[in-house]
Amino acid sequence: MALVQLRNVSKIYHLGGEEIRALDDVSLDIEGGEFISIIGPSGSGKSTLMHILGCLDSPSKGTIELDGKFIHDSSPSELARVRNQKIGFVFQFFNLLPKLNVLQNVELPMIYSGINARERRERSINALRLVDLENRSKHRPNQLSGGQQQRVAIARALVNEPKIIFADEPTGNLDSHTGEAILTLFRKLSEQGRTIALVTHDPEIAAVTPRRIEIRDGKIAKQVDAKLAGLDRSVHVAETATH
Repeated sequence: MALVQLRNVSKIYHLGGEEIRALDDVSLDIEGGEFISIIGPSGSGKSTLMHILGCLDSPSKGTIELDGKFIHDSSPSELARVRNQKIGFVFQFFNLLPKLNVLQNVELPMIYSGINARERRERSINALRLVDLENRSKHRPNQLSGGQQQRVAIARALVNEPKIIFADEPTGNLDSHTGEAILTLFRKLSEQGRTIALVTHDPEIAAVTPRRIEIRDGKIAKQVDAKLAGLDRSVHVAETATH
């Protein structure tokens, strides 16, 4: 069974008597261990999809199953618990607390989970080791480069051992060289069996993932799965026309 299953999910807003469908009847599976990208221009619905997948919002219609449990009708407090226990986030802006050092920033999600100090430290050091920043654990964010700060954010996303990590424009605030290093790190984490979804407007960034889901006008307009077809990433092997 897929790690994440969306079935006929819509997100509908009402503005001035007008119905706006940010998502329109979307069905999607994400398997455990997959490395995928969700791509689309501004206003396409990709961010709304990520918010619903990441339990930051609830759908107006449809069902969502994460790790074997239905969550589409969960209360805000239940969604918060799911986010903390099963989901990691990495954003364009690093969202590190400037008064805390690297180790303390990485520990934060575990404090909310009630994990004791000894285990928090051990898991934080292990996460920093994964992103090659163990030797920067006592530094403050302003003592790090942009790429290093993003790696701290990735370590923070890893410490609660989430089922899936959502990375929303993770290279958008970085130069091209540093951005490529971050994408290489995501590939490495994927090869270790972690489930990762990149959300981006940039086709070049999306091209690093074996599977790409294009969102347009709130619908899945196209899916590309080079691994499934045994073809080069640039070959479109599955397509659904937008109607």
